[in-house]
Amino acid sequence: MAIWQGKSKRKPTGGRIRPARLKKRFEIGRDYEFTLIGEPKRKHIRVRGNHLKMRLQRESTANVIDKKNHKVLRAKIIKVVKNTANPHYVRRNIITKGAVIQTDKGNALVTSRPGQDGVINAVLIEG
Repeated sequence: MAIWQGKSKRKPTGGRIRPARLKKRFEIGRDYEFTLIGEPKRKHIRVRGNHLKMRLQRESTANVIDKKNHKVLRAKIIKVVKNTANPHYVRRNIITKGAVIQTDKGNALVTSRPGQDGVINAVLIEG
């Protein structure tokens, strides 16, 4: 079954909206592809308007910003410590925006969207 990203047939109050048209091809979404820890692997995806998205499938390093020294460091990712998107992502080492990852420089909060940006940017967490 395909993922559909169009408008709902229900109002926020629960009432029904009678659609003026059927579903359109451009409203179809894609299946999820999770970013894991491992040997770097990227995938180019053509999106609407003939643009490209770089989908990150696996990555072993992250660009970590150290706010104390105002420097960007390249850090090796060890594991996922916390992920607010889904608690099961921690066990499977899935990296999303908002995940806390353990690096060789310390724990860092992921600020980029690896599945759309094609890079893992993070901010070093104090403590």
